[in-house]
Amino acid sequence: MEYEITNTITPEEYLEMRALVGWGGFPLEQAKAGLEHTTHICTFRKDGKVIGLVRLLWDHGYVVYIADVIVRPDFQGKGIGRELMNYAMNYIKSKLKPGWRIMVNLQAAKGKEGFYKKFGFIERPNEDFGPGMHQWICSEEEN
Repeated sequence: MEYEITNTITPEEYLEMRALVGWGGFPLEQAKAGLEHTTHICTFRKDGKVIGLVRLLWDHGYVVYIADVIVRPDFQGKGIGRELMNYAMNYIKSKLKPGWRIMVNLQAAKGKEGFYKKFGFIERPNEDFGPGMHQWICSEEEN
């Protein structure tokens, strides 16, 4: 499949992609701030429309977080997610300096664990690591 690779996305496009895959939304201002503080983003576009994206957050030391891997539903199952992950992992590896190690983290959507295992990720908990954890903190208006 032919598509254009860019490193930009508007907050509106980002929120649209999240909505298309059933992920929760948030205010446009918050999406804008999150994108402005993203370390690296890669978008695949077909006819100018975003069909997939991967977004990375990195402390520029040893921790990278893959915050989003999103493929537009009508383009799922065509290898785009795999290409986005290959792009992300190659980008991360390109930042290694001699003697460095980078710990890459992500939270897989339910049922997508097998996809990430193909890239060397391990499920938690296991014999060495506890479960991953998270929480949403909401403003008073959200409660």
